[in-house]
Amino acid sequence: MSLLQKIADIEAEMARTQKNKATMGHLGLLKAKLAKLRRELITPKGGGGVAGEGFDVAKTGDARIGFVGFPSVGKSTLLSNLAGVYSEVAAYEFTTLTTVPGCIKYKGAKIQLLDLPGIIEGAKDGKGRGKQVIAVARTCSLIFIVLDVLKPLGHKKLIEKELEGFGIRLNKEPPQITFRKKEKGGVNLQCVVQQTELDLELVKTILAEYRIHNADIVLKYDATADDLIDVIEGNRVYIPCIYLLNKIDQISIEELDIIYRIPHCVPISAHHKWNFDDLLDRMWQYLSLCRIYTKPKGQLPDYSAPVVLHSEKRSVEDFCNKIHRSIIKEFKYALVWGSSVKHQPQKVGKEHVLNDEDVVQICKKV
Repeated sequence: MSLLQKIADIEAEMARTQKNKATMGHLGLLKAKLAKLRRELITPKGGGGVAGEGFDVAKTGDARIGFVGFPSVGKSTLLSNLAGVYSEVAAYEFTTLTTVPGCIKYKGAKIQLLDLPGIIEGAKDGKGRGKQVIAVARTCSLIFIVLDVLKPLGHKKLIEKELEGFGIRLNKEPPQITFRKKEKGGVNLQCVVQQTELDLELVKTILAEYRIHNADIVLKYDATADDLIDVIEGNRVYIPCIYLLNKIDQISIEELDIIYRIPHCVPISAHHKWNFDDLLDRMWQYLSLCRIYTKPKGQLPDYSAPVVLHSEKRSVEDFCNKIHRSIIKEFKYALVWGSSVKHQPQKVGKEHVLNDEDVVQICKKV
């Protein structure tokens, strides 16, 4: 029986099974089996993932954004108008057949844009060139899901399902679950808060499917079986996502007002370049980057070329490493001006966490 057939059978059984306390264990087992089969589908046994012919593009700039969507929703027009890169645009489907890169400079940061070929339903199972497209999407710092405003939000659900099947979690935080394998001692489960779905029996059932019989697990919030499977699999990526509802020139003001209330959505017209300001503003917010300016000794700060760091890695040490790896070896202290310090300037060590638009002067050991 092929992998796809096995996956289809398990999905059908899950759809048939009623959800109640008695079937929780059975459903948990099915979910674990499904996750294992999906992983096999992504990385077949006996080697790496799928070989994509020139699909991935070398990473450049401070962040990378992938455009994902069904064919003919306006991804290529959007790339052409945002980055000034010519990506073939035509009125027929599947115009873009490989990844087309572009680059924009925004608030001093260089951001790489990737126009990915249109995906189709069943992409996660290898239909079309879906595997290669979604594999590139996994490497992005932010995903733009481009939707046609005239087609219902059913498209949104289908794309989410394709990406979820490939281990991409959109606009979600990693589960607050501590999972540690051990040599002996059985399964030890600790719950910080009361659980509505997971109990020791269900946890053991899921772990047994992965042939894990000894482990320590701490659940720090009310977790689901899916959350636990994500942690055990360990290959999930958590990526912020913005839904771009394109072609708003074809709808009424009232409809536009309703669209604006949908979370994570930005209505645009790629063809007329409408609402690009709002899109870029939201993009900056979701990328959560911060700009740090350098100040050579005895000179004014250089505001033209900031060092761009991710908000999770913005210590003085990260700043030094972004400029050059050798700086930290000679690092003595740094002088910082900006909102992260009380005094202007203030002497700080390499652990100090910087804020957006701080100015830093590095002092080396003599």
